[in-house]
Amino acid sequence: HVQLVESGGGSVQAGGSLRLSCVASGYTNNPNKRICMGWFRQSPGKEREEVASITSDGNTMYAESVKDRFTISPDNGQNTLSLQMNNLKPEDTATYYCAALGYCSGRQCHALLRRTTDWGQGTQVTVS
Repeated sequence: HVQLVESGGGSVQAGGSLRLSCVASGYTNNPNKRICMGWFRQSPGKEREEVASITSDGNTMYAESVKDRFTISPDNGQNTLSLQMNNLKPEDTATYYCAALGYCSGRQCHALLRRTTDWGQGTQVTVS
């Protein structure tokens, strides 16, 4: 049974920073590999947007709107993920969701991640 748990959301003023974390359980633990994981966000009236993702071989992808401001990285452990968000803007306000795909290498995994069925419950980020 796969479970993704996010933490770290909150309210911050424009220009501030937040760090989101996600822990995935239920995947086979392989000390030599990490699972493909990513962050998505959705605000009312808008479609869900892929914010950043990282594949099993370490390839990263960022949405244009967050490049140079957000950094995705594995935390301690193979099935953990963080999103460091700096210089936050009001348009970053959304519910942020962690997603996981299992082991997947290559740039195509970023797109495949959008079709995963493994999602966290979401954490709210509000920038004013």
